[in-house]
Amino acid sequence: MKSILASYRRCFADRRFVVAFFLSFLFFCAGIVVSTLAGFYATVRASNYVEDIVLSNIPSVRVDDLFVVGTFVIIVFVLCLLLTRPHWVPYTLSSLALFYIVRAVFISLTHLGPFPDRVEVVDWGTIVAKFIGGNDLFFSGHTGAPFLLALIFWQTKPLRYVFLAWSAFFATIVLLGHLHYSIDVLAAFFITYGVFHTAELFFKKYRTIFHEGIQP
Repeated sequence: MKSILASYRRCFADRRFVVAFFLSFLFFCAGIVVSTLAGFYATVRASNYVEDIVLSNIPSVRVDDLFVVGTFVIIVFVLCLLLTRPHWVPYTLSSLALFYIVRAVFISLTHLGPFPDRVEVVDWGTIVAKFIGGNDLFFSGHTGAPFLLALIFWQTKPLRYVFLAWSAFFATIVLLGHLHYSIDVLAAFFITYGVFHTAELFFKKYRTIFHEGIQP
């Protein structure tokens, strides 16, 4: 606990970090808002479904509980992770913000309807269903976001494997529940990889803080 408090004192005593912290937080909030609005738009504009080589050949499985609980668990895990290492915040939030904005562009361009026997997130309330159970299909954010976190924390092996496992878990869950088309899941890895390298290019200073922290 003392080392964490000392890290907070060092970080917030540095004006550059304070600016980076608040700018990344605002950018992240903007990314969430843009992504949410794009999801609502895609849901309203959703058209017909299409055949899928995977979904058409496997039965729909009731996975909504795993889907919702898994989402909340990873959010809490990442929040706790960042709270213990404040120097990780600017780069992580900025990368996630870029991820959500890129995804918002994609889902705004693609208006496929959901697969007809998809699992509906109905037992968790209207708000939850709207935010994580809409028709914002291409590409899968639940698959891509943990993969992005795995790339961000690649040099920390335990976290790398935890986030890779989470990405694989969500990829499996959304396919079993017919929540996403197979192309949504497959494309998520390739697009996310591009987002990661774009973030490295745009947020070099934040990346330096992420690796080196704020020196005492």
